[in-house]
Amino acid sequence: MQLFVKDLTVIDFSYLCPIRGMVGESWIVDVLLEGGLDQQNMVLDFGKVKRLIKQVIDDVADHRLLVPTACSKVRWQQQGERVWMDFDSQRGAIHLACPTEAFALVPAEIIDFETVNDFLFKALRDALPDNVDGISLTLRNEMLDGPFYHYSHGLKKHDGNCQRIAHGHRSPINVFEDGVAAPEWDRYWAERWRDIYLGSEDDLVMLESLQLSPQTKVSEASHYGFHYQAPQGDFQLAMPKACCDLIPHDTTIELLADFMAKTLADKVPGKHFRVVAFEGIGKGSIANAYVERS
Repeated sequence: MQLFVKDLTVIDFSYLCPIRGMVGESWIVDVLLEGGLDQQNMVLDFGKVKRLIKQVIDDVADHRLLVPTACSKVRWQQQGERVWMDFDSQRGAIHLACPTEAFALVPAEIIDFETVNDFLFKALRDALPDNVDGISLTLRNEMLDGPFYHYSHGLKKHDGNCQRIAHGHRSPINVFEDGVAAPEWDRYWAERWRDIYLGSEDDLVMLESLQLSPQTKVSEASHYGFHYQAPQGDFQLAMPKACCDLIPHDTTIELLADFMAKTLADKVPGKHFRVVAFEGIGKGSIANAYVERS
């Protein structure tokens, strides 16, 4: 017998790519279970399917930085509960020093649907009851017919997993100018925040203050340094400046929507802007802004 659940959960994460650098993503997860019937004449109760499988996926991949450990561009070392990570990409070198739970170490050369599927399958197979003989996952993007961007960030004040300094989202954007849809501004943000790291100015530090791996070779001219202490531990990151957009406050979706609306209002005084900004799939924030003409 087979049991399926569409849209079981969404994984919001970032991953390292030799070409694109650090990429924020949001993937939908569908699941198919195969097995015999239990004493309730079910393969597995739907409530248990959602709770059990979602918990495992959340624990091993959600709100983490996925690292392809078989990639020649990756160097990493672990001491106790801390990992030092170095990664070379076409957009510049990326360096991190973070608690182990900030990462998902995927034994593959690249991060894609297939390699992450294999990674999740291994984590799930021992968590299912004996009557479940097989499990398969389908990982997919949300189908979007408008502009979107990929961003990574971290929220030091968050009391959950959003505090991890390098997790992200794939997000659509809808801008309205004087109440009319303005796709040109959608495209503006999609281009500005393509594969971007949104760093809070409050978290900027001098690179020399970071305790990164001995292989780290960066300069103040090429990289920004970010550092903060959060409930899960000490997070440090050096990112190429070309891959960053500095934000003058935290990067919650509420403040990002407000930042976008105010940025547009400053660019075009006398126009009312309404920004519908998503954080991944199906959730987000709305902000409005207006600046009078001088």
